[in-house]
Amino acid sequence: MPPSDSVERILRAAAPHELLHEIRALLVARHGALSVELLLADYAMTRLQPLTTPPHDAEPVSVYSTAPGRAFGAQEPYLVDGGERVTVHLPVSVRGDRLGVLSVTLPRAARTPEIGDELGLVADALAHELLVADRDTDLFRQARRTDRLTLAAEMQWQLLPGRSCARPEYGLGAQLEPAYAIYGDSFDWSTSADHLFLGVNNGMGDGIDAALLTNLAVNAVRNARRAGLGLVDQASLADQAVYGQYRGERHLAMLLLDFHLDTGRVEIVDAGSPKVWRLRDGNVETVELEAQLPLGMFEDTVYTCQDFRVEPGDRLIFASDGVYDVASPAGESYSTRALARAVTSTRLLPPSQVPGAILEHLAGHRGAGVESTDDATVLCLDWVGRPARGA
Repeated sequence: MPPSDSVERILRAAAPHELLHEIRALLVARHGALSVELLLADYAMTRLQPLTTPPHDAEPVSVYSTAPGRAFGAQEPYLVDGGERVTVHLPVSVRGDRLGVLSVTLPRAARTPEIGDELGLVADALAHELLVADRDTDLFRQARRTDRLTLAAEMQWQLLPGRSCARPEYGLGAQLEPAYAIYGDSFDWSTSADHLFLGVNNGMGDGIDAALLTNLAVNAVRNARRAGLGLVDQASLADQAVYGQYRGERHLAMLLLDFHLDTGRVEIVDAGSPKVWRLRDGNVETVELEAQLPLGMFEDTVYTCQDFRVEPGDRLIFASDGVYDVASPAGESYSTRALARAVTSTRLLPPSQVPGAILEHLAGHRGAGVESTDDATVLCLDWVGRPARGA
C-alpha cells in the first residue's frame, strides 16, 4: 500500500465526484480488492446509504444489527470472514464526526496482519477529502438522504457544524428530529486552543420562517464570536439582529456556553427555553439557570453571564422543549421522570450515539402512532478535562 501521504495526494488530485473511483482503483491495484463500497450515514443516523450514481437508489443498510452498522457504531473496523474472501468494514470519520463506512472485500490471500491498519489509513484519508469535496459537489449530500428533505430542513442541516466532535478534553454528539422536516431547532459549536463555544437553539414558528429566523440568529452569534467578542456581546448582537429584522414579532431561545478547557469553568447565557441536565456519579440532575429573555423579543435587552463548573466524568445533556415538554398518553411530561431514565440507561454509550438513543426513547414515551408536533434537539457533551500542569 502506498504511504498515507501518497493516498492523500491521489485523493486531493481527484475530482470531487471521483473519490470513490480512485479509492477503488487503488485497492484493486494493491490488494486485488473484489469490491469497494462507501456507505454514508443518512440524516436520521439510522441507515447507511450506499454511494452509487444518482439517484442513489441502492437499498440502504441499517446501522443496527448489520456488519457495516457495527463498524459505524463502535467506530472500529469489523471483519466478516466469508471463506475464500473477507470483508473489512471501516469507519469513515473526521475528528469524531461519523460520516459513514468503507466496506472492502478482499481475497483471503490479501488478509495480512497489516491490512487493517493500511485500510484504516485509506478510510481516514477518504473522510478528510469527503469534507473538502462537499464544497464542490452535491453527490455526497444527495446520497445521505433516504427521503426528501423539506426546504427548511435543507437550510438547517446546512447550518450545522457537524453531528459529533471529539477532542482530548471532551466528546460531543447532537441530533435533530424529525431529521427530514426539521425547521426551527439547531445547534452550533466552535473550538479553539483553550475554549469550546457551544450554542443550542429553539426557534419560534415552523417551516421556512423558522429556518430563516434560526439562520439569522446563529450567523449573528458567529459573526460576534469570530470578532473576538464574549458571550454577553454575542447574545446582545444576535438579539439586536433578530429584533431589527422582526421588531419583536419573532424571537429565538438560545443557550450560549463557553467552556474553559484548562479549568472546567463554564460561562453561560440562558436566553430562553433549551435546558441542561447533568449526569454525575450516577445521578441525574437539572442544571438550574436564571432564564433571561429570548433573543429579539424586545429592543436592547441586557444579558448577563452565569457560571458553573464541570468535573471530569460529567455528562451534560441539552434539550429543546420539543424533548422535555412532550407528554405521554397519560399526560406525564418527558422531563418529569422519563428523561432521567433515558440519560441513565444510555450512560455507557459514547456521546455521538446518545442523542439518537434518547430521541428513540422519546418516541416510545410519546406513544405508538403519535406524531411529533414540534421539532426536537438533543446534544450530549462528555467532559474529560485537561490534566493539571505538571501532572
